[in-house]
Amino acid sequence: MLLSVSNLDIAFEAGGRPVRVVRGLSFALGKGESLGIVGESGSGKSMTALALMGLLPGAMQASGSLRFEGRELLPYDEDVMTGFRGSRAAMIFQEPMTALNPVHRIGRQIAEGLILHEGASETTAMAEAVRLLDRVGIKNARERLGAYPHEMSGGQRQRVMIAVALACQPELLIADEPTSALDVTVQVQLLELIRDIVRERNMALIVISHDFGIV
Repeated sequence: MLLSVSNLDIAFEAGGRPVRVVRGLSFALGKGESLGIVGESGSGKSMTALALMGLLPGAMQASGSLRFEGRELLPYDEDVMTGFRGSRAAMIFQEPMTALNPVHRIGRQIAEGLILHEGASETTAMAEAVRLLDRVGIKNARERLGAYPHEMSGGQRQRVMIAVALACQPELLIADEPTSALDVTVQVQLLELIRDIVRERNMALIVISHDFGIV
């Protein structure tokens, strides 16, 4: 089993007592399998995704068990999680304008993970960034390496986020409301892209949404 979650609780302190935002969540996910996590706004969906990536806000605490290929991730060890994020698991965030660094060109942001996790050279990493941009449907990929996030449309920024997530060929992809605030046509295109890439790479996929149609 690739990912096994058992009795996951996420809580924070308020008024001297713990407040649980996720209670007793358990599931298992293998390679090539997909899981939908559905719920209303504020139900703890995104907090669950952040817990899986070790990215919970400082006030939040996770307990229970998170096992990836049999290795327990809780309690978090930042050295372990730094290697885990990007190289083993990656996340497509809900709002790419927030997730992407506004002062760095998109080519640099895609290449960064390859340089950090794979030890790739600048030249190799940028060549792979071109290939990934082309794969996610960005036209004139080589010319767009030098673009900043604000110079791209919402749909293009989300495609860049997918390219960033795929750079180090993770085994688990988490998509948190991946098509929110996009028009229906772009939503369909992006969902088909994610589905096709997951199938190509035999990745495990978690899709988080409040919309049953998306799931």
